[in-house]
Amino acid sequence: MPQTPRSASQVTVAFLAELLQEIGQLAPDQAADLLAREAKLRERLMREHMEDARMRRLVRYEVSAAEVVAAAGLETPEGRPITEDRVMQALAEFAELPWMKIDPLKLNEVFISETLPRAFARRHACLPLRRDRDGTITFAVDNPYDLQLRENLRSIAPRGFGIVLTAKSDILRIITDIYGFRSSVTAAEAEIEGSVDLGNLEQYVKLSRVEEIEANDKHIVNAVEYLLHYSFDQRASDVHIEPRREEAQIRLRIDGVLHTVYRMPRIVHNAMVSRIKTMARMDIAERRRPQDGRIKTDRSGGEMELRVSSLPVAFGEKLVIRIFDPRSLLQDIEDLGMTDTETTVYRQFINRTNGLVLVTGPTGSGKTTTLYSTLRRLAAPEVNITTIEDPIEMVHERFNQTLVQSRIGLGFADVLRSVLRQDPDIIMVGEIRDADTAQMAVQAALTGHLVFSTLHTNDAPSAVTRLQDLGVPDFLIGSTLVGVVAQRLLRTICELCREESVLLAEQAAVLGIHLAQDSPDLPVFRGAGCPRCRGTGLYGRTGIYEIMEVDAGVRRLITEHADAAAIRREAVANGMTTLRESAIRKLAEGRTSFEETLRVLGEGV
Repeated sequence: MPQTPRSASQVTVAFLAELLQEIGQLAPDQAADLLAREAKLRERLMREHMEDARMRRLVRYEVSAAEVVAAAGLETPEGRPITEDRVMQALAEFAELPWMKIDPLKLNEVFISETLPRAFARRHACLPLRRDRDGTITFAVDNPYDLQLRENLRSIAPRGFGIVLTAKSDILRIITDIYGFRSSVTAAEAEIEGSVDLGNLEQYVKLSRVEEIEANDKHIVNAVEYLLHYSFDQRASDVHIEPRREEAQIRLRIDGVLHTVYRMPRIVHNAMVSRIKTMARMDIAERRRPQDGRIKTDRSGGEMELRVSSLPVAFGEKLVIRIFDPRSLLQDIEDLGMTDTETTVYRQFINRTNGLVLVTGPTGSGKTTTLYSTLRRLAAPEVNITTIEDPIEMVHERFNQTLVQSRIGLGFADVLRSVLRQDPDIIMVGEIRDADTAQMAVQAALTGHLVFSTLHTNDAPSAVTRLQDLGVPDFLIGSTLVGVVAQRLLRTICELCREESVLLAEQAAVLGIHLAQDSPDLPVFRGAGCPRCRGTGLYGRTGIYEIMEVDAGVRRLITEHADAAAIRREAVANGMTTLRESAIRKLAEGRTSFEETLRVLGEGV
């Protein structure tokens, strides 16, 4: 093993390379290559840090040895990438200290900002995590041999302190988000102090004049920017900014689950709402009616679409920001989660020159991702693709996107009539909601266009029943409907804490899996829970699908006005995999857990 460093400066790239070789994580030739590239890697990292808008306020940034090792893109003999976390784990084991992957959502920002000044925390890459009952404070640091830091911590925590090791990049990112957001909110609160909030319906005192909060206030601008960066980092799909009686709270939806991340003074809430509404080109003076807006911004060299919705509630105005990341919204069809057989069938649907293809499922089931990914696959210079949406989920330059405007009498059916005069090849109708839209979509498919649309039904066969309820004749449904895709989103097991488990006979029975009495328990996987997945054992989502092809048998049943149950039996007999079977297959493949499978199947799948 390498010699124990006596100072922070002795934790070098050479030291870490020797340490990783000693524990079998790095081969000698990899170590030599790393040392040869150290200067260039360090220069590249310094340039990237200075280009990061959130790091520009750092007067001086020192790239750590662990960051250099991680930037080299090396792998262990098992083929796993040598990340900064893996390097810090090895260093923690060598120093006989615990390693921790910090969950930002579980930190107390008030305790952190009151324990250490931001300048000190940044300079030493040090983050206070918690105070125990005996008064000792636990700090996260990236270098256990920084003697000057230890001396300073003794004065900060006179009752004692503990140390855990964490990646420097994680520490600095959390410092920037927490200190930046909190300081901006505090400064804004001090400037706004004294104004009166009229948004709370419980207040009955009405003043003749209230000073409006300036939308370009620098502290509010900073707070909103910190909040958006933090939401992007946490992979949030939605940001909820909600007024309450005594305060306001901010919640993030991550992998379909809401987490409370910040609480702030109510007096700052209106200022933050005004700033976001200004960015989204909404009317900041109108607080009595719901409004919609959108923001386009950049993230890691790419563009992000933000859709903003306001709603008057009891204590003020609530905002929800829906985040659309093109990297997740526009995927390859092969990456959506379909099996090879399902992908082949779906390709046959979308390669048709005409017909109606429906995607069904509840809100939040991934229908938009499926449709946008499909349209991107079909987009070509010789193809005219037009979408009719309410609202436009994400602007894409390869599609002609039209917005439904009900206020001026332009519904889906009205816009579709006009689109048919625009020489379209492929049409996407955001949703079939009424009889007129259903009739127009079927007519468009009947006249030589490929039409995609969505319906809110629980399964694929019910889409036929829904069209019948909307007054579409059976013979037209049978003539135009190519296929129906029903889908849901299923959370997947976190790869960092994935472990083997078994499916007990009782659990199998709950899922409708019947095992022989003498058969052993089925092997499955579960997530043990770690900081990366916030203890849930689940990280990310994948789709489960029920793809019904309208073949001769199904078409015959449609023209005979058969019910959904009869259509389902025919489709299953012809090879359709149901949503239930798709979820259970994901469980058997080790992609998801029993609990998550049960949750999705409990939603009527």
